[in-house]
Amino acid sequence: MKYQEIQKYIQNKTDSNLSPYATKNSLAIRKKNIDNDVRLPFSIDRDRIIYCGAYRRSTGKTQVLYFANMKDEQISNRILHIQYVSQIARTIGTALSLNIDLIEAAALGHDLGHTPFGHDGETILSRICEKYGIGKFHHNLHSLYIVDEFSYHGKGMNLTFQVRDAILSHNGEIHEKQLRPDRNKNEDSLQDYVKRMKNDGNIFIAPATLEGCAIRISDTISYIGADIEDAIRLGIITRDDLPKEPVKLLGNNNGKIVDTLVKDIIVNSFENDYLAFSGKISDALLELKKFNYKRIYKSDKLHNERKKVEKGFQFLFDNYLEDLESGSKNSDIYIHFLNSKNEEYQHKVNNYEKIRDFMASMTDRYFRKQLEKTLIPLVN
Repeated sequence: MKYQEIQKYIQNKTDSNLSPYATKNSLAIRKKNIDNDVRLPFSIDRDRIIYCGAYRRSTGKTQVLYFANMKDEQISNRILHIQYVSQIARTIGTALSLNIDLIEAAALGHDLGHTPFGHDGETILSRICEKYGIGKFHHNLHSLYIVDEFSYHGKGMNLTFQVRDAILSHNGEIHEKQLRPDRNKNEDSLQDYVKRMKNDGNIFIAPATLEGCAIRISDTISYIGADIEDAIRLGIITRDDLPKEPVKLLGNNNGKIVDTLVKDIIVNSFENDYLAFSGKISDALLELKKFNYKRIYKSDKLHNERKKVEKGFQFLFDNYLEDLESGSKNSDIYIHFLNSKNEEYQHKVNNYEKIRDFMASMTDRYFRKQLEKTLIPLVN
C-alpha cells in the first residue's frame, strides 16, 4: 500500500469515532500539502512542535514566581504548565469524543511565544516594543509567529489552520461560563486579529473549533490551582487564606480544584457544540481568579523583583540595538541567534523585531547570564 492509502484508512477509522462537533482529520487545512506520510495531519503538527527549539527552551522559563525558580525546582515552569494543559484538555476531549491529536498539538504549541519571567516579562517587553514602534507584544501572537515564520531557522512549521487558530485563540485569562466555537473563522480572521491585538490590546476572539475551546478552558484549569500551590510553598499565602466559597465548591488544593472543574465541564458540555461550566462553579472559579490576581500575581514579592527585571530588559534591549547598529558580529545576538537564521529573515525583519525575537526566546537563566556577561567585568 502507498503512504496515502494507509493514511486514508487511518483517517477514516479515526474520524468515524469522533463526535459530530469534533474536528475531522479530513477537514484539516494546510497552506502547503504534505505527501508521503502515514501520520494524520494534526499528528504531524504535534511532532513538528515538540521537536522545535522554542518547545525545548520552555523548560527554562518560569510560569509565575520567577524570583524562586533558582532556589526551588518544584516551582512550576512553562513546560510543566504546557503538559498540564495537554493532560487536562485530553481528558476533556476524550470524554467528549473530540480530536485528541488536534488538542495535543495545540496544547504543546500554545505557549511557545512566552518570554522569560512569565507574564511580567511579557508586559515589560510589550512596553519596549511599543516604545520602538513595532506594536504590542502578546505571547499568543508570538506563539503563532513562531510556528508560522520564526522556527526552523526562519522557515516556519507549515501547521494546519486548526492548530494555528487554537494556539492564537488560547487566552485563558478571559473568564467565560460558556465558550462556543466560531466556525466561520478563516485565515483573514486570524491575521485581522493579530493586527488589532498589536495596536489595541486585549480583544475577544473565540476559537474556530471545539478542540480550541478545550485548550482555552484547560489553560485556566491548569494554572489556577497550581499557582496557589506554588504561592503556599513559598509562603506568599497560606491555605487558610483561600476564599471560603470557592474552597467549599472547588476544593482547597490543586488536585481537587482540577478534578472538580474538569468533571463540571464534561457534565455540562456533553453532546453540545460548546464547553460550559455550571453557574455556581463558574462563579467560584471567577472569585478564585480574583484572589490569585490580588494575593499572588500582584504580591509585593513579585513587585520588587519586577523592577529589576524591567531594568534588565531595557538594558539588554539597548545593548543589542547598539550591537546591531554598529555591526558588532562578536555580540551574542549574532553568535547565538542571527547567524542561525536564513537570509529572508535577516532582510525582512528590522533591528527592533530581531531583538524582540531574541529576547522573547531567552530562558530565565540565559537572560541572567547575558546581564552578568554585559555588566560584570571578567577577572583573569
